[in-house]
Amino acid sequence: MRIRYSNVVRVLLTAVASACFTGSTGSGLTGISGGDNGGSTTAPVLGFFVQPNSANVGQVISPPVEVVVCDSVGSIDSSFTESVTVGLASNPTGASLSGATLVRPVNGIATFSTLRIDKAGTYTLQASASDAATVTSTAFSIATVTTP
Repeated sequence: MRIRYSNVVRVLLTAVASACFTGSTGSGLTGISGGDNGGSTTAPVLGFFVQPNSANVGQVISPPVEVVVCDSVGSIDSSFTESVTVGLASNPTGASLSGATLVRPVNGIATFSTLRIDKAGTYTLQASASDAATVTSTAFSIATVTTP
């Protein structure tokens, strides 16, 4: 089987280009945003490394929710030391999120190991840090505990 050079190049260019698009402001390419004369002062990018799982009312969400801080090229930014905050993004029941909601990342990952919600429902979390766009988790459920 013969592989044409042009097909290989097209696949590689497509892979590289698709990895660069993040939906950020500017040109749409990570790290390319005009106005700063090519400086390296790009905003950190947040993402949910471990999404929240379903739990029972008042129970700690397990495994712990983790938010990763990345640099402009998508690598984990282990030098980021500012706090990351999580809160309820969608809260149809008026529930309260308790536990440590403000955490400093270690090696670029903020671990929220004590989060719990006090009412049954379906929720999403939102993570934020200074100079970074907020990011929203996938939806998860909190159930009422029933006893026999």
